[in-house]
Amino acid sequence: MAEQYFPAKLDQLEPVQKFVLDQLSGCPYTERTRAQLDVAVEEIFVNIAHYAYPPEQTGWALVRCQVEQDPLRVQVQFVDGGVPFNPLAKKDADITLSAEERNIGGLGILMVKRSMDAVEYEYSEGRNILTMTKQL
Repeated sequence: MAEQYFPAKLDQLEPVQKFVLDQLSGCPYTERTRAQLDVAVEEIFVNIAHYAYPPEQTGWALVRCQVEQDPLRVQVQFVDGGVPFNPLAKKDADITLSAEERNIGGLGILMVKRSMDAVEYEYSEGRNILTMTKQL
Protein backbone atom coordinates (compact mmCIF):
# COMPACT_ATOMS: atom_id res chain seq x y z
CA MET A 1 0.00 0.00 0.00
CA ALA A 2 1.41 3.38 -1.02
CA GLU A 3 0.98 6.19 1.46
CA GLN A 4 1.83 9.86 1.71
CA TYR A 5 1.27 12.63 4.25
CA PHE A 6 -0.15 15.95 3.07
CA PRO A 7 -0.78 19.19 4.95
CA ALA A 8 -4.55 19.51 5.40
CA LYS A 9 -4.70 22.60 3.20
CA LEU A 10 -6.81 23.23 0.13
CA ASP A 11 -3.76 23.89 -2.05
CA GLN A 12 -2.82 20.23 -1.54
CA LEU A 13 -5.91 18.87 -3.30
CA GLU A 14 -4.26 18.54 -6.69
CA PRO A 15 -1.20 16.69 -5.29
CA VAL A 16 -3.54 14.35 -3.37
CA GLN A 17 -5.55 13.57 -6.51
CA LYS A 18 -2.34 13.03 -8.50
CA PHE A 19 -1.01 10.67 -5.81
CA VAL A 20 -4.16 8.53 -6.05
CA LEU A 21 -4.20 8.46 -9.85
CA ASP A 22 -0.47 7.63 -9.95
CA GLN A 23 -1.25 4.44 -8.03
CA LEU A 24 -3.59 3.38 -10.85
CA SER A 25 -0.84 3.56 -13.44
CA GLY A 26 -1.11 0.54 -15.71
CA CYS A 27 -4.59 -0.40 -14.49
CA PRO A 28 -7.53 -0.45 -16.86
CA TYR A 29 -10.28 1.92 -15.76
CA THR A 30 -12.87 4.08 -17.47
CA GLU A 31 -13.02 7.85 -17.62
CA ARG A 32 -16.19 7.63 -15.53
CA THR A 33 -14.35 5.71 -12.80
CA ARG A 34 -11.52 8.26 -12.85
CA ALA A 35 -14.01 11.11 -12.53
CA GLN A 36 -15.81 9.36 -9.65
CA LEU A 37 -12.52 8.82 -7.84
CA ASP A 38 -11.50 12.45 -8.39
CA VAL A 39 -14.78 13.73 -6.95
CA ALA A 40 -14.68 11.35 -3.98
CA VAL A 41 -11.05 12.18 -3.17
CA GLU A 42 -11.83 15.88 -3.48
CA GLU A 43 -14.84 15.67 -1.20
CA ILE A 44 -13.07 13.80 1.57
CA PHE A 45 -9.83 15.78 1.43
CA VAL A 46 -11.58 19.18 1.28
CA ASN A 47 -13.70 18.19 4.29
CA ILE A 48 -10.53 17.30 6.22
CA ALA A 49 -8.89 20.60 5.20
CA HIS A 50 -11.96 22.66 6.15
CA TYR A 51 -13.32 20.94 9.23
CA ALA A 52 -10.97 18.43 10.89
CA TYR A 53 -8.73 20.95 12.62
CA PRO A 54 -9.27 24.29 14.38
CA PRO A 55 -8.86 27.31 12.04
CA GLU A 56 -5.55 28.36 13.60
CA GLN A 57 -4.05 24.88 13.19
CA THR A 58 -2.74 23.31 9.99
CA GLY A 59 -3.31 19.62 10.38
CA TRP A 60 -2.32 16.68 8.26
CA ALA A 61 -3.92 13.95 6.22
CA LEU A 62 -2.37 10.60 5.49
CA VAL A 63 -3.58 9.19 2.17
CA ARG A 64 -3.13 5.50 1.54
CA CYS A 65 -3.87 3.87 -1.77
CA GLN A 66 -3.80 0.24 -2.79
CA VAL A 67 -4.79 -1.52 -5.98
CA GLU A 68 -6.08 -5.03 -5.36
CA GLN A 69 -6.43 -7.83 -7.89
CA ASP A 70 -9.25 -10.34 -8.30
CA PRO A 71 -11.46 -8.42 -8.37
CA LEU A 72 -9.55 -5.43 -9.67
CA ARG A 73 -10.31 -2.54 -7.34
CA VAL A 74 -8.72 0.44 -5.67
CA GLN A 75 -8.88 1.22 -1.99
CA VAL A 76 -8.22 4.79 -0.87
CA GLN A 77 -7.92 5.55 2.82
CA PHE A 78 -7.80 8.95 4.52
CA VAL A 79 -6.43 9.26 8.04
CA ASP A 80 -6.38 12.48 10.05
CA GLY A 81 -5.80 13.49 13.65
CA GLY A 82 -8.57 16.05 13.75
CA VAL A 83 -11.82 16.25 15.66
CA PRO A 84 -13.62 12.87 15.69
CA PHE A 85 -16.29 12.94 12.99
CA ASN A 86 -18.07 10.14 11.18
CA PRO A 87 -19.50 11.60 7.96
CA LEU A 88 -21.37 8.34 7.31
CA ALA A 89 -23.44 8.74 10.48
CA LYS A 90 -25.08 11.92 9.21
CA LYS A 91 -28.49 11.47 7.57
CA ASP A 92 -28.25 11.57 3.77
CA ALA A 93 -29.22 14.83 2.10
CA ASP A 94 -32.79 14.79 0.79
CA ILE A 95 -32.24 15.33 -2.92
CA THR A 96 -35.99 15.29 -3.59
CA LEU A 97 -36.23 18.78 -2.06
CA SER A 98 -35.46 21.92 -4.02
CA ALA A 99 -32.17 23.70 -3.36
CA GLU A 100 -34.02 26.34 -1.33
CA GLU A 101 -35.70 23.73 0.89
CA ARG A 102 -32.63 21.56 1.40
CA ASN A 103 -30.31 21.94 4.40
CA ILE A 104 -26.74 22.98 3.65
CA GLY A 105 -24.23 20.13 3.64
CA GLY A 106 -24.39 16.42 3.04
CA LEU A 107 -24.47 16.34 -0.76
CA GLY A 108 -20.76 15.64 -1.10
CA ILE A 109 -20.70 12.62 1.18
CA LEU A 110 -23.86 11.35 -0.51
CA MET A 111 -22.04 11.52 -3.86
CA VAL A 112 -19.13 9.61 -2.33
CA LYS A 113 -21.41 6.92 -0.93
CA ARG A 114 -23.23 6.52 -4.25
CA SER A 115 -20.15 6.51 -6.49
CA MET A 116 -17.94 4.17 -4.45
CA ASP A 117 -18.64 0.46 -3.95
CA ALA A 118 -17.91 0.67 -0.24
CA VAL A 119 -17.21 3.48 2.24
CA GLU A 120 -16.27 2.74 5.84
CA TYR A 121 -15.35 4.91 8.82
CA GLU A 122 -13.67 4.18 12.12
CA TYR A 123 -12.12 6.24 14.88
CA SER A 124 -9.06 4.57 16.35
CA GLU A 125 -6.15 5.77 18.49
CA GLY A 126 -7.16 9.42 18.12
CA ARG A 127 -7.52 9.24 14.35
CA ASN A 128 -10.38 9.44 11.88
CA ILE A 129 -10.02 6.70 9.27
CA LEU A 130 -12.24 6.74 6.18
CA THR A 131 -11.78 4.00 3.60
CA MET A 132 -13.32 4.00 0.12
CA THR A 133 -13.27 1.07 -2.29
CA LYS A 134 -14.04 1.22 -6.01
CA GLN A 135 -14.13 -1.62 -8.56
CA LEU A 136 -12.04 -0.84 -11.61
